[in-house]
Amino acid sequence: MDIGSKIKLLRQKIGATQEQLGDQLGVSAQSISKWETGVTMPDITLLPLLSSELGVTIDELFDLTIDQKLQRIETRLDVEEHLSDDTFHDCEGILKIQLDEFEDRRRILSLLARLYHHRAESYLSKVSKYAREAILLAPEIKDCQWLLQKSDGANSWDWNCSNHTDAIDFYKKVIESDASTPKSPLPYYEIMDNLIADHRTKEAEEYLNQCAELPAHRPFLIPVYKAYIALAEYDAKKADGIMESALTEFSDHAGFLFETAQYYARKCEYEKAIAYYEQSWEAERNQKPRFTDALEGIATIYRIMNNPDKALETYDRWIACLKDEWGYKDDDAAVMDVERKKKSLIK
Repeated sequence: MDIGSKIKLLRQKIGATQEQLGDQLGVSAQSISKWETGVTMPDITLLPLLSSELGVTIDELFDLTIDQKLQRIETRLDVEEHLSDDTFHDCEGILKIQLDEFEDRRRILSLLARLYHHRAESYLSKVSKYAREAILLAPEIKDCQWLLQKSDGANSWDWNCSNHTDAIDFYKKVIESDASTPKSPLPYYEIMDNLIADHRTKEAEEYLNQCAELPAHRPFLIPVYKAYIALAEYDAKKADGIMESALTEFSDHAGFLFETAQYYARKCEYEKAIAYYEQSWEAERNQKPRFTDALEGIATIYRIMNNPDKALETYDRWIACLKDEWGYKDDDAAVMDVERKKKSLIK
């Protein structure tokens, strides 16, 4: 059934005339008539109110298939910064119903995880805002510092809070239970990241050797992990040598150039880091749309180096990429997030 016929059927079902429905929506009866006869479509901004007046969800109004509903949820999670309670619960209800009905259960589980994470991030931004204000008013009181660890990822000196044992144990189970052919290297990268962060280098080396045997592993990451293991063992000279040697093999590889930038950023060798970020960005010039991680790294380094002009210039490049290559608009969450960073720096 087309949208015009659906509007007419639902309007008649609730016993409203075209004029009455138009009054509720702030449009003329003629507009309602044009919708129902397919001459025009309702403005997108009216859809929440229209669906509410007709007693259905927007999805029900459009008779979307389940695939279309899932795609719509994915899009909303990508572009909307905050979801209203009604929208959140609508999405949650659709996904929970599909847990036992949709053939791709993994996709539903992934979307549920993203939905709850989206809601959590929305609240964590408020945690950060109010905790920061409280700390500024009374820096000698400790009650809000741990909240910044949770909301902003601030470091914790307490090893009981900062170690990654739970994540490591989980990825051990993932690796042991992986029955796919060929086996995925992704769980190996995850477990090595956490082991290296905890300086558990012998275990990290064992998993690196296993990963290197997998057909699907990324060869350029092997020297990167070897270098980080050396760094975690406090042997910076050995780590530098590994990276410099690998550059002879992967000098044109965008992924390796990006990881090299990350490596030098972690060592606080910022000029080198910026140079490699720029090289990785340039190496992907023909692979659009490009991910903006390199620009984010450059902007952050300029902030650290107390060069706000260069940071602002990089934020503008970041926004331009989001708009020109990804098609985001001014009111999309990704663009608004970078604009907030700009305003914060200017302030």
